[in-house]
Amino acid sequence: MQLLAFIIAYPLLWIISILPFRVFYVLSDVVYFLVYHIIGYRKKVVRSNLALALPHLSDNERLIIEKKSYHHLCDMFMEMIKTMTISSDEMNKRFTITNLEVIKEYENKGKSIMLIASHYASWEWLLALNQKLSLRGVAVYKKLANKHFDKLVRDIRSKYNTELVSTSKTIPLIAENQKNNIRCVYGLASDQSPKADRIFHWESFMGIEVPVHTGPEMLAKKYDMTVIFAKVKKVKRGYYELTIIPISDNPNSIPNFGITHKYIREVEKQILEAPEFYFWTHKRWKHRR
Repeated sequence: MQLLAFIIAYPLLWIISILPFRVFYVLSDVVYFLVYHIIGYRKKVVRSNLALALPHLSDNERLIIEKKSYHHLCDMFMEMIKTMTISSDEMNKRFTITNLEVIKEYENKGKSIMLIASHYASWEWLLALNQKLSLRGVAVYKKLANKHFDKLVRDIRSKYNTELVSTSKTIPLIAENQKNNIRCVYGLASDQSPKADRIFHWESFMGIEVPVHTGPEMLAKKYDMTVIFAKVKKVKRGYYELTIIPISDNPNSIPNFGITHKYIREVEKQILEAPEFYFWTHKRWKHRR
């Protein structure tokens, strides 16, 4: 059944990926109508999250953000499909980097880099950064149940000189690379809620005390990695801008959980600047004090 589902879906995905952008985004609008108005995908979760995180806004203001966030959500997942066939030139035009020299400077120091991002704007196209780097790019992802779609996702995300590793294999890979003196840029999006049995630290996030992922900080300290934050901004539809925000070049000089604290503050600033581009459908505040 997994193979059959893939055989049926793949030609459709490929056809979508080659559509001209003008037609492509018209289709995205159709998907938005179905997802938001007909299916109502996770509307209760989104409204609960917005009420918790943005209590200072009126119901109408949050409703506007809600609708815009669904529009963006559909655009972003459509853009993931677009990555199947988009050219490097087109990607470079649509995903630009404001301060590439910062990460290049860190590359020259001979250390691995921990790049932490959030589920904001386009974490999918963020992988295009790797084609501009000399270090090997490694992106951590959650493996899909359907092995054929999982391979497709890995192929799409690996297009720009990126090695994908599942969450369960991340630590062994980093340990092996460090042992063999292989320097990499490790990319993780760490703003979602950790599993209940993996809660080590609580942090205020959007004014709410919640458990947070501490893995990136723990790994950066253990293997002495430079830590940076990837701030992605949506300039307009189909165009994004990345700015590298340094967090620490000497992680062991920062008290425990200090790196995580800095990271959470950067994510908050990003959300407050334009909350409609955050991934509100995830149950981020399901565990809270």
